[in-house]
Amino acid sequence: MGKDRMQAFSDGVIAIIITIMVLEMRPPVGHTLTDLRPELPIFINYIMSFVYVGIYWNNHHHMMHVVKSINGTILWANLYLLFWLSMVPFVSAWMGARVIFLIRGPLHYMVLYY
Repeated sequence: MGKDRMQAFSDGVIAIIITIMVLEMRPPVGHTLTDLRPELPIFINYIMSFVYVGIYWNNHHHMMHVVKSINGTILWANLYLLFWLSMVPFVSAWMGARVIFLIRGPLHYMVLYY
């Protein structure tokens, strides 16, 4: 398999991850700027998660320029990376739901770390 095919697959998965994250955001009920205040933690959480996924996408892009050939080990390592990235929308939605930070914080950082 060529590296272009793996890169295209990874780009598609990351695009879906970002799409899922933005679809989790709901518009406020009201029509004024003050109605956005309760949604601010969710929006900040989205921005942080978007930047995080974007950093991984950028690093993946640069890494693929260095790779000469793809083997099974690289494919599995890539799937491992994509699995943990696919958990970001779940954890971001959970954090945005205003769960106690002492519980949600360690889980979020675990997903970001792996």
